[in-house]
Amino acid sequence: MRDIGANLTSGQFAKDLPHVIARAQQSGVRTIDVTGTSLPNSRQAIALAEAHPGHLFATAGCHPHHAKDWSSRSAAELSGLLAHPQVRMSGEMGLDFDRNFSTPAQQLHAFQAQLEVAAEFPDKPLFLHCRSAHTEFLKAMDRRPATLRKAIVHCFTDGPDEALAYLERGFHIGITGWVADEKRAHALRRALSVIPLERLLIETDAPYLLPLNKPGAQRRERNEPAFLRHVAEALAPFYGISAQALGEATGRQADALIGPALTPS
Repeated sequence: MRDIGANLTSGQFAKDLPHVIARAQQSGVRTIDVTGTSLPNSRQAIALAEAHPGHLFATAGCHPHHAKDWSSRSAAELSGLLAHPQVRMSGEMGLDFDRNFSTPAQQLHAFQAQLEVAAEFPDKPLFLHCRSAHTEFLKAMDRRPATLRKAIVHCFTDGPDEALAYLERGFHIGITGWVADEKRAHALRRALSVIPLERLLIETDAPYLLPLNKPGAQRRERNEPAFLRHVAEALAPFYGISAQALGEATGRQADALIGPALTPS
């Protein structure tokens, strides 16, 4: 299995990260993509990937919450980060009009600027965030440079209409433990009927979004990549296959899209 999005730079992992990584490997998660949510945080994600070659990779970008920090120097800095061989995706980037920690105008500016930088690295998929901003998000993506064909809508929680809009544009869709939340996942579960297995990827978004189908799960419990198997278990019945088969299929698809693990020298 491959966890395409885990926030391993979070302070919640500061005390036991080596054990977290070991548990992930023991549970069958052979590759973890460490999410970069700001330029400084992306540097931290790269450092983690360098420390665990062949098992961890990184993304580099500016999450919409941090768009207010985007400056005239940011594009050049991001370009340098994306050139790093351990960075496999451009992002996390996008729009979040739910909390508006940065204004919509700041978010749109930083998003467009990042798309322009990402166009220098068309083989690295976009790692995208969209929350409460679907219409503006699609407008921005429809204006993206023509070289940017590979994209993953990360942590998708919306319904069939939004899923179809992304699929029509050729995007892949990342699903987290949200799918196991019987109180909140109604729209997402309906969307699974239109998301083909070959466009599906799985992720934990750890330490957030603990899969509530994990035995003994408590809603506020820390999530970690070892729990990715519970995401696969929650999704498998919708596709009529075993959790193992779903984990293997999504792992192969992630490798094909993002790039396979490298054998450490």
